[in-house]
Amino acid sequence: MQIINDIKLDFQDVLIRPKRSKTVSRSKVDLTKTYKFLNSTATWTGVPIIAANMDSTGTFAMAEALSSEGMLTCLHKHYEFESLAEHFDQQAMFYTMGIKDEDFAKLSDVRAVMGNCYPIKYFCMDAANGYTEFFQDRAKRLREAVGSDAVIMAGNVCTPEMVSELLISGAADIVKVGIGPGSVCTTRRVTGVGYPQLSAIIECADAAHGHGGHICADGGCREPSDVVKAFAAGADFVMLGGMLAGTAECEGDWLDKDGVRTEYEHSRRELVFYGMSSKRANEKYSGGLKKYRAAEGKCVTVPYKGTVRNIIQEITGGLRSACAYVGTDKLRDLSKCTTFVRVNRTHNTVYG
Repeated sequence: MQIINDIKLDFQDVLIRPKRSKTVSRSKVDLTKTYKFLNSTATWTGVPIIAANMDSTGTFAMAEALSSEGMLTCLHKHYEFESLAEHFDQQAMFYTMGIKDEDFAKLSDVRAVMGNCYPIKYFCMDAANGYTEFFQDRAKRLREAVGSDAVIMAGNVCTPEMVSELLISGAADIVKVGIGPGSVCTTRRVTGVGYPQLSAIIECADAAHGHGGHICADGGCREPSDVVKAFAAGADFVMLGGMLAGTAECEGDWLDKDGVRTEYEHSRRELVFYGMSSKRANEKYSGGLKKYRAAEGKCVTVPYKGTVRNIIQEITGGLRSACAYVGTDKLRDLSKCTTFVRVNRTHNTVYG
C-alpha cells in the first residue's frame, strides 16, 4: 500500500488568474487548431471538442450539427452494421468500438462495405479500464488492422505512465483521459478508483506532449468554465457527454410533461440519460448486469435544451472570453498563458 500526499485537483478547485491582454475583441480569438499525430500520417484542423460516444450523444444527428461548427463526434458503438455502412461520414466522426472479437468482426464488415472509396480515418477504442494488458493488445491489433493512415484514440486511463505506454507502443495517437469524473459515472463511489480530473489532465498532457502525442479530456465538464480549464490544463481535445445531453440531436427515451415516452420534438421535456456502465445500459445492450460485476453508472433525466448549437455557443463564447482574459487570441496558446489559482474550500467534495 502506498499513499500519495501531493495535492490533486478537480475543476472546481481552481480559477484562472486574469492578465493584461492585447486582444482587441473576443470575436478575434481563433479556436481552431491543427494537429499532426504521433503514429499516423493524417492531419486534422478544427475546434477540438468531441461529442462523447454515449448512445444518447454519439449520434449521426450530433455529428452533422457539430461538423458545421468544425467539431467532431464519437459515434456510439451500438449502431447496427447497416446504419454505419450507410451513414458514416468519415470527416466528422470517430468509429467507436470495444475490445471483443465481435467488435473487430463488425469493423471488418463495415470497412468491407465502405471500401477504399470511403475509408474510415478516425477510430475510438473505448473501454472503462484501459490498464489491462488485454486492452493494450487490442489497441495494437487495431493499429495493425487500420495502418498509419488512420487516427486512433484509445482509453480510458488517468495516469501519465499508461499514456506513455499507449503512445510509445504505436497503438494510439490520442489517449482518452478520465476515470470516474463523468456526471453519470459512479466508478469512484462504487470502486474507490479514480484521479481528480484537472490533475489527471495536467500530468497526462505533460507525458503525451513529451512523446509528441495528444490527450482527450473525457468527463467532468459540467459548465463552460470546466471546458476552459481542461484546455488551459493542456488537453488537446475535450470530450463532452452530459453537457450535450438533452439537446435536439440526442437519441434515446424522450419524455413529455407527464413522463410518457414521446417521439415528437414539440412535446419533449426530458431525456433519460445514463452512464454506459449503468444497470440500464447493461440491460439494454448486454442482456442484464452480470453477477460478477456492479453497475458503475447511474440513470437521470435531463431537461430538453433545444438545439446543440445553443450549448456550443456558450462553450465557445466562454473559451473566447477566457483567452482574452489571459492575453491570447488563439486557443492553442491558452495553456501557455494560464496561471491557476487554488480556491479556498471549506466543504467536502462529493464525486459523482
